[in-house]
Amino acid sequence: MKILVTGGAGFIGSHTCDRLLSLGHEVIVLDALTKPVHRDGRPAFLNPETDFYQGDTRNRDLMTNLLRRVDAVYHFAAYQDYLPDFSRFSDVNVVATALLYEIIVAERLDLARVVVASSQSAMGEGLYLCPADGEQTPGMRPESALSARRWDIPCAQCGGTLAVQATPERISNPQNAYGMSKLGQETVAVNLGRRYNIPTVALRYSIVQGPRQSVYNAYSGACRIFCLSYLQGMAPTLYEDGHAIRDYVNIDDVVDANVLVLSDDRAAGRVFNVGGGKAITTREFAETVRLQYGSDQPGLVTGEYRFGDTRHILSDIGALRALGWEPRRTAADSVAAYAKWIDGTDGLGDVLADANAKMRALGVVRKAGG
Repeated sequence: MKILVTGGAGFIGSHTCDRLLSLGHEVIVLDALTKPVHRDGRPAFLNPETDFYQGDTRNRDLMTNLLRRVDAVYHFAAYQDYLPDFSRFSDVNVVATALLYEIIVAERLDLARVVVASSQSAMGEGLYLCPADGEQTPGMRPESALSARRWDIPCAQCGGTLAVQATPERISNPQNAYGMSKLGQETVAVNLGRRYNIPTVALRYSIVQGPRQSVYNAYSGACRIFCLSYLQGMAPTLYEDGHAIRDYVNIDDVVDANVLVLSDDRAAGRVFNVGGGKAITTREFAETVRLQYGSDQPGLVTGEYRFGDTRHILSDIGALRALGWEPRRTAADSVAAYAKWIDGTDGLGDVLADANAKMRALGVVRKAGG
C-alpha cells in the first residue's frame, strides 16, 4: 500500500515509517517540523526512503493532493505540551482531523484504513473504586487540596480511600486541554468514519518511551526529564509525593499496535488503549533511570506539582490484547534505549532549566504550602 503518515518526522511517526517501509509499503510523510520539537528542522533519523513534504495538516490543498495518492493514513500530527495555549490544542488536533475527513468525503476516496493517534489523557483521572460506593470517575483535583499536599482523591460520597483501577476505553473524562482535544479528535474520527464508511481506528497511547522523543518540549516525557537530569549529574524532581501511578509503553510495542490495526478488520470503528500493562509509580520509574546511569542520587520530592495533572492513570489493554497484541518490552528497555540515543548529544545543558523556568512562569508548576 501507499500510506500517508502525518507527523511522520516525529517520535511515534518516524518509528512507524521505518516499520511500514520494512514491510514493503510506500510511505509519504507530511510534517510541519514545528518548533520546539523540531528545533533543528528535518531530523537525521527520518528514513530517506520516505517521500517527505513539509507542511501543515490544516492546509486543505496540500492535504487533498496527498490524500488522492494514498491507500491509507496514519494521522499522528498533533500539538502536545502542557502550556496554557488552549485554542491551539483544538485547532491542531481537532480541526485538522475534521478537515481530513471532510476531504475524504468530498473526494470520495476509498481508503483501506485511517489510524488516528489519540491519548490516554482522554480518560483523565480514569476509573477508581470505592469499597462502599462503587465505581467513580473523579474530576480534576482542586487547587486547595494540592496546595495543602492532599494528593490522593477521596470518595465523593463517603470521603474514604479510592483504589485506582485499570481504565477501559469506555471511560472518557479529560482534565486538561490536551486530553480534551484528543477526546474531540477521536470522537470526530470514529463517528465520521462510521457515518461515511471510512474504516477508522483510534489508539489511546499511554506514556510512550524510547529513542527519538524530542528533548525540547517543555513538559512531555518522564524518561526524557529523568535521563537529562542524571546525564547532567543531578537528581530529578519528583512531583507531588512521587507515588503517582503511571503507565509506560515502549515505542516498539506501540509500532506493533499501529501495524496490527492497519490490516485487522476487527479493529475498524473502535478505540483501543495502547499501554504497558503495569502500574509504575513516578518514584519507581525514576529509580529505573537512576540505575541506568549508576547514580547514587535518588529522585527528590520538593512539594512541587503540575496543576491539572492526574493523580493516577493506568490503561486497561484487554481489548487490544484480544486482537493478539502484547506489550513485550519493559520500562528498563525503554530507558536504556533512550539513554543510548541521547548520549553524546550536544546542547542539552540548558534544556531542563529553560523548560522548568517556563512552566513556573506560566503557573503550570506550583509549590505546595508547608
